[in-house]
Amino acid sequence: MPKANCIFVVDDDPSARNGLARLLRTAGHEVRDFASVNEFLNALFRGVSGCVVLDARMPGRSGEELEAELKTRGIDLPIIVVSADDDQETRSRAHKMKAAGFFRKPVDGAALLDAIDWALRSRSTGGNQNNSDAAQR
Repeated sequence: MPKANCIFVVDDDPSARNGLARLLRTAGHEVRDFASVNEFLNALFRGVSGCVVLDARMPGRSGEELEAELKTRGIDLPIIVVSADDDQETRSRAHKMKAAGFFRKPVDGAALLDAIDWALRSRSTGGNQNNSDAAQR
């Protein structure tokens, strides 16, 4: 994987994953997509930069486990959570992960692109990346 900013889409639903990847590529982003947290972590290397767009509910490892593993590896990537479930439990888990945003599926493409741009700018300028309330759609 390249060291330039890349958007990593992690979603077990192939149609959602492909749709998000297509949207992001059309907007000019470099995109890598993965069907699971484990697949993503196995391909990840130190020094990578960008943003993760993560489905909130997938089989296997959770978003919280992903965040902990990134921290253990010294990888600082903002995470934007997407979910078909817009309930308090899902929002609470996104908040605990310090997600840069939370979006209900189907995702508003323009709002997601704005949140990704904000997360990338915030990370590059050292700003506060925990603005999940402002980025929720």
